[in-house]
Amino acid sequence: MTGNNDRRNFGTRGISRRNLLKGAGAGLAVAGMLPAIGRSARAAAGKVVVRTGGGAYEDALRKAIFEPFTAETGIEVVSFATNVAKLVAMVEAHDIQVDVADLGEFTTVTFEKRGALEKIDRSKFKRTDLADVSTVEDYYVGENTYGTVMGYNKDAFASKHPGSWAEFWDVKAFPGSRMLEDMAAEFPNLEFALLADGVAMDKLYPLDVPRAFAKLREIRPHITKWWDSGAVCAQMLANKQVVLGSVWSGRILPLVDENAPVAIEWNQSAVQLQTLCIIKGAPNLENAHQYIDFALQPKPQAEVARLSGYGPVNKKAFAQIDAAMAARMPTSPEHAKISFATNARWWVEHKAEIADKWQAFVLGE
Repeated sequence: MTGNNDRRNFGTRGISRRNLLKGAGAGLAVAGMLPAIGRSARAAAGKVVVRTGGGAYEDALRKAIFEPFTAETGIEVVSFATNVAKLVAMVEAHDIQVDVADLGEFTTVTFEKRGALEKIDRSKFKRTDLADVSTVEDYYVGENTYGTVMGYNKDAFASKHPGSWAEFWDVKAFPGSRMLEDMAAEFPNLEFALLADGVAMDKLYPLDVPRAFAKLREIRPHITKWWDSGAVCAQMLANKQVVLGSVWSGRILPLVDENAPVAIEWNQSAVQLQTLCIIKGAPNLENAHQYIDFALQPKPQAEVARLSGYGPVNKKAFAQIDAAMAARMPTSPEHAKISFATNARWWVEHKAEIADKWQAFVLGE
């Protein structure tokens, strides 16, 4: 997700799936735009270069991870705030200037398939017990989580609001205009359609695509907008342009804090993953593993969560997070029981197929 569609509401932290594909094609063309930071970092054994999206999210990382990591290890963290296109350019040009990349899982899986990531050496983890981390893959680990939830306007549902996607589809019991996600934002809400049609959360994947589109056709007459921006979806709820809709948790929570007439139903929410991975050919490979090992400990995980509002992946971090803060996070013990993890690998494999079907669907077919 790019800054335009950032579900976290943290400047340019998110990564756009659409822009990743654009960036891959334009990789060599933008190679000359890369900053000079990497050339000096490459030769310095006392550094680790970490790609972030910049903005307030990087400020949270600096306080919770960068500075404590340097204090403990003496290894300087050099932040490299860049978009995916420039990261792709490094891979295409074999000019690796980054060690660790902080990326959305969809982007990470795409990089993995391109052979652009180092395998995670689990023997290097001395501070973190990887058994406590929810996602540990061969080429990446989870870093934190964010969610797509059902948002609703409290004025429209003062006494009772929909508590499931089946009830979202029930326009007689819960009347009013609705919205769902457009593929231009990230990907359409096929999972929610299947949940509305009775599929169990633990049986969603592989997605039954024809069944999902058939269910979406049922709700289509009641959809005011297929939203393509995180800012748009939250504001439409607050302004009562719609009374129900899927929305990124990072976009609706600030409005809740501002006492806007909006609220979240966490049941059947979709959890997405932000990851840490090591770019193939990382100049500071040993330091990269040390950085990730440090970042996944319960204390830094809890601190990032407090500063950013996104859920930790180390289950022991919740012992250091108060109940009120935990209630805002997709992976809180309570929310984890009623949510599902988005299968990024399935979406990477089927993105092109779904894009074609979606285009036909929004045109009325």
